Amino acid sequence: MATHKVTDATFDAEVRQSKVPVVVDFWAEWCSPCRQIGPSLEALADEYGDKLKIVKVNVDENPNSPAELGVRGIPALFMFKDGQVVSNKIGAAPKAALKSWIDSEI
Repeated sequence: MATHKVTDATFDAEVRQSKVPVVVDFWAEWCSPCRQIGPSLEALADEYGDKLKIVKVNVDENPNSPAELGVRGIPALFMFKDGQVVSNKIGAAPKAALKSWIDSEI
């Protein structure tokens, strides 16, 4: 299951109402660290399959969702379970560190 885009309009349905845990990647096209972790997030989405959703929210195109969560810097990763934020991680990290963080939360 690859990552997919979520907008302010689809955020509640895709993230807060999800039956499985969701990692939300707040990112922007111009953000180099965001682009660095992109391939790792794609690979992790495939590894976790149906057990976890990884979605991407472009902060330039969708300012409301990151504002509601107090995002001040990107990349910002938020883990949602049962509609609630259970953890977040700011900044780029290697794939192994991202996997370790996800494993500790799901």
